[in-house]
Amino acid sequence: MTYGHELIICILNAGYSDTAMDAARKFGARGGTVAHARGTASKEAERLFRITVEPEKEMVLILVETEHRDAILHALYGAVGQDSPAQGIAFSLPVDAAVGLGRADREQKPAE
Repeated sequence: MTYGHELIICILNAGYSDTAMDAARKFGARGGTVAHARGTASKEAERLFRITVEPEKEMVLILVETEHRDAILHALYGAVGQDSPAQGIAFSLPVDAAVGLGRADREQKPAE
């Protein structure tokens, strides 16, 4: 099955959402939504993955055309990945339908 859009979700330490969006815009993202979140992890998980879980997180949600997904994910990894102070992770989910994205939506009429 092929999808026209992907939802990229980037979870990172608070204060780095602008850095993530700047990186994503360079590769085709037009905008995103930032949601405030709280991280949780056990001390064992922190040791295993060699990370420190900061309680204050931000989630950046970016809906993109599928053709831009890989470039944006790589840009996010470089800008706000685990080796940066943002300690971000990013992944994508396929989107099988979307509306409100621009002119193409207005040209399509619902089936009767």
